[in-house]
Amino acid sequence: MSQTVLYARVSTKDQNITHQKDQAEAAGFTIDRVVSDHGVSGIHTRLSERAEGKRLFDILRAGDVLVVRWVDRLGRNYEDVTDTIRNFMRRGVIIKTVINNMTFDGATKDPMQAAVRDALIAFMAATAQAQAEATKEAQRAGIEAARDDRKRYRGKKPSYDRETYNFVIDQLGLGEGASSLSKVTGLTRQTILRIRDKPDQADAALIKWGM
Repeated sequence: MSQTVLYARVSTKDQNITHQKDQAEAAGFTIDRVVSDHGVSGIHTRLSERAEGKRLFDILRAGDVLVVRWVDRLGRNYEDVTDTIRNFMRRGVIIKTVINNMTFDGATKDPMQAAVRDALIAFMAATAQAQAEATKEAQRAGIEAARDDRKRYRGKKPSYDRETYNFVIDQLGLGEGASSLSKVTGLTRQTILRIRDKPDQADAALIKWGM
């Protein structure tokens, strides 16, 4: 019997697995099993090298569905993400994303459909890596700003956490609008716009609060 497995990954203590599972169920997925990694970077650690991520290669079989919030949960490295998705597709595993409701299935035999699918996989993997690099650079800038400003008042605590910040940045990069993101995240539209227009400052605010 086939199964639907949610793979969730969080890289900081501010993020949580429950949120990703709730998002998946709210999107209509019935999850049979959750496999999760805590405190693991998607940039430096391949899925097959993670404590729980490597279990996916053992438990997933042809006909199973692998659900992830977005491809960045599988990794933030272009080569790793594309290799991982193609590996699972060759096994007959279907990969689905909660965000944007994308489906990657290796069953198609039509060369044009396969080409479009592979191009989309490549684009999403490249976006994940580019966003990770941009976030890392923003964090460096934020740390420097926080260091220079450490003696001053930290200001109002951000209404968003690190996971929500990354999610908003990801979706803005994919062209999602501020109003729709406000509904999804529960943040005000003004907050979304501040993150969009001044991502470095929004990131620095999180760092100042140790988030």
